[in-house]
Amino acid sequence: MKALLLTEYKNMQVTDVDEPEVGPDDVLVQVEACGICGSDIHGYDGSTGRRIPPLVMGHEAAGVVVQVGENVRDLELGARVTFDSMVSCGNCDFCREGHGNLCDNRMVLGVSCGDYRRHGAFAERISVPRRIVYRLPDTLPFEHAALVEAVSVAVHAAEVTPIKLGDTAVVVGAGMIGLLAVQAVRAAGATQVIAVDLNDKRLETAGALGADVLLRADQVDVPEKVRELTGGRGADVALEVVGATPTVKTAIESVRKGGAVTLVGNVSPTIELPLQSVVTREIRLQGTCGCNGEYPQCIDLMNRGVINVEPLITAKISLADGPKWFDRLHAGDAEQMKVLVCPRSE
Repeated sequence: MKALLLTEYKNMQVTDVDEPEVGPDDVLVQVEACGICGSDIHGYDGSTGRRIPPLVMGHEAAGVVVQVGENVRDLELGARVTFDSMVSCGNCDFCREGHGNLCDNRMVLGVSCGDYRRHGAFAERISVPRRIVYRLPDTLPFEHAALVEAVSVAVHAAEVTPIKLGDTAVVVGAGMIGLLAVQAVRAAGATQVIAVDLNDKRLETAGALGADVLLRADQVDVPEKVRELTGGRGADVALEVVGATPTVKTAIESVRKGGAVTLVGNVSPTIELPLQSVVTREIRLQGTCGCNGEYPQCIDLMNRGVINVEPLITAKISLADGPKWFDRLHAGDAEQMKVLVCPRSE
């Protein structure tokens, strides 16, 4: 079959690769759409160390079932599906306790980190375990369903954040996940959502997707403005979706005493923390990793239009166009949000 292969860092080629093996508990999916994630771009140049060539990347995908293993009896050929990006073992303590996203033995599709190599979905077909596969309603386009993985990150972040009906929530960072987080915290009950970024276009999109207030972090004192908008109190919760010292500080200083900050972004491996502010104001800091079983919830939210991903899709490309698009995205293209690789398109 054809696949987009990372043959060496900064070199992608469309080439023939072996068909995936389909084990007794696996499902073979014909890929209809697969999103290019920011982590794929960082894998492209080797900066993460988690995508060692040769590798077929891609973990945000949807498609059609074309073969099932001998133990799979609840999915018919032709079923429209998506799948989780993480393959948990199901046997470790974390899995047994219902925290599959923290699995000791987890593997991520499209990742090769030295401990394992798991080819991804920038290909015509991919084999995945049945336990991570989810049916799609006929009314949800494949192009939208490919973003369920990204939506699940935002929904999981909102799920672990103590949001109550009527709360004010600040979302720091209006990139892909931040724009989804704006919608997720609204769905979770926040009635005033404040989006913070440095990019006017992203903020404009945040407003179109439900943010009530848009703040340019380089033009206003964000914590001061948030207090002004909340009667001097501060926001109840904040989601930080960048992962850098300045944005983490902004999130922490924007919440009220006893507020909660959920850390979603992880661009920087280490940051400076305003410890005294956290301790003396009894702020709760919560990390969040991937998702943990929220796929059905996300599919429903997207299908009912509560979370809208259409404005985030900026290009749909073929496998053949993949190499030049990776070059373009790696060079930096602020106009692109989510680029979808559609293997069956010409």
